[in-house]
Amino acid sequence: MTQANTSRYIYILFLFTLTFGILLYNLIGTVLGFDYTDEVCALFLFVLYFIYLFQTKSWEINKAFLTTLLLFIFYLCYSLFIHSNTVAGIGSDFFIQIKPYLAFFCVYSMAPKFDKHQKTVLRSVALLYWMILFFIGLSSLFYPDIIKLIMFHPTFYAAAVICTSLCYFYYSRFTSLDKLIFLLMLSIGILSGRSKFYGFFALSVFVILFFLNTGQIKWNVRNILIVVCMFAAVVFVAWEKIFFYFYQAVTEDVEKDMIARYILYATAPDILRDYFPFGSGFASYATYASGVYYSRIYADYGIDGVWGLSRSYYSFIADTYYPSLVQFGVAGMALYLLFWIYLFRKALFFYRRTQNQPFFIIIILLIAYLAIEGTTDSTFVSNRGFFVMMLMGIVLVDMKRQYYSYFCHSQKNN
Repeated sequence: MTQANTSRYIYILFLFTLTFGILLYNLIGTVLGFDYTDEVCALFLFVLYFIYLFQTKSWEINKAFLTTLLLFIFYLCYSLFIHSNTVAGIGSDFFIQIKPYLAFFCVYSMAPKFDKHQKTVLRSVALLYWMILFFIGLSSLFYPDIIKLIMFHPTFYAAAVICTSLCYFYYSRFTSLDKLIFLLMLSIGILSGRSKFYGFFALSVFVILFFLNTGQIKWNVRNILIVVCMFAAVVFVAWEKIFFYFYQAVTEDVEKDMIARYILYATAPDILRDYFPFGSGFASYATYASGVYYSRIYADYGIDGVWGLSRSYYSFIADTYYPSLVQFGVAGMALYLLFWIYLFRKALFFYRRTQNQPFFIIIILLIAYLAIEGTTDSTFVSNRGFFVMMLMGIVLVDMKRQYYSYFCHSQKNN
């Protein structure tokens, strides 16, 4: 398989994921009852990667990717050993949890290179899909339930706005007009009414208007103060949720779904302590599989009677991400943090040598989006997370390609 063919397949898959994994995902799930688009895409991407790998001369595999695969296999064996759930439940959760890592590492390892026409198509399609979202959002001012009717939930609408806006911005020329268009495109997500989106939008405005209008990103007193103010603004707009999940006690006035999320957070430290250091295993806590294949953990810790966490009604069992990390224990949480440090340092390394601010800023925004979403949604392991991680891989590949181009040019001059 040639590099051109590999790039074309990834381009098609990326466009397919944007269409059926982001814009139409929930509509297809509601009408046809099929909500496995991201799983199908992940499987196709993994098969494509192995075909690509076996056709290379050296069979070289990214060390971080290999390490990630081995760690997941270890946790799979560990989960089976401690009987964290049924074999079917463990297998299901294993695939769901590894999915975002496959999205990133497979794309990054195959290093796709989209041509000018493909980039133009992606930018145009992203703009077209955004226009559809714009009309849905505009209609919600007159028909408040239309977002829920078409997108199923305001969070999914906000995510679609973010994904289409970032896709358009990444394939733009990063002019002042493009920056303004990006922020305007992003702004319609305010109609979702989600505090998480408000936080992400505040972050985006700061980053785009400040860092992309200066020279190099330097860590001086002035810039540190700007960053502190930026995070203060993000915390301010999202304070209601932050206050609830980390400070406020549960009362009768609190919404039922928020009680479920609070309980998941509150119980997590006990599970971490009792299952030190590797956690309670796959499909045991705060994940979709732990609800479908109902985990004994909920009864063991006396939370199986909580609305949204019970055996008969577990709709809010996977409604947040960070509590699910207790499945991997203290060791797994450290490894999760290490993964994001690895991505950030790689992006920072390429940025320092190429000085390509827009690419670096997009990486920051993608990481921030997943970090914010993880507080009250399982975005990272969902269809939205799959698309975001694919985009993360594409951006880092382009940064890496620019770095090698810069390096070769410097060597030639020397």
